[in-house]
Amino acid sequence: MIQVLAFYLFAVLVIASGAFTILARNPVHSVLWLILAFFNAAGLMVIAGAEFIAMLLVIVYVGAVAVLFLFVVMMLDIDFAELRAGFIRNFPLGIAIALVLLAELVLGIGSYRAGALRLGHPAGDAGALAHASNIKSIGVLLYGKYLFLFETAGLILLVAMIGAIVLTHRERPDYKHQNIARQIARRPKDATVNTRPEVGQGVSL
Repeated sequence: MIQVLAFYLFAVLVIASGAFTILARNPVHSVLWLILAFFNAAGLMVIAGAEFIAMLLVIVYVGAVAVLFLFVVMMLDIDFAELRAGFIRNFPLGIAIALVLLAELVLGIGSYRAGALRLGHPAGDAGALAHASNIKSIGVLLYGKYLFLFETAGLILLVAMIGAIVLTHRERPDYKHQNIARQIARRPKDATVNTRPEVGQGVSL
């Protein structure tokens, strides 16, 4: 009984958080609602017995992606008036895309009810390990059979991260930049002065 109540609680909170993520006028509030949706989705995964997916949702999506979105939104100088004008201008295109997505959902649900496709039989080595958690089973597959694909995905993410840093790095004349070579070449006597003032005389600047 407690599992059913927890499922409905998490499900309602996920749907409500997703709706508020879209409907919130402030982008910062949208990111905060998105974080709440991720937490409740992690709760659903725990109930379903997929604790590895729940851990990924909390560590990767909440701890990295959503926090990154939050910092980017807070640091950007967003013109909300221009943002609303762009929303009204692109409203017909958004409606068209929403109708296409709705048609895809209806088609997918109809295909599922008509009968699932049988693409083949799973291999015997891809099954879950006996007397092992799903985290251990996934780890054996990732670092065994799919090791090179897993490392390739990490390399692609690294290249994407470096590309994003390069694209967002802009030279601004009103900002002071750090001179690493000058800081390394600085001697201690150029940075600090050791004085021994007597009591009651103070320090001369």
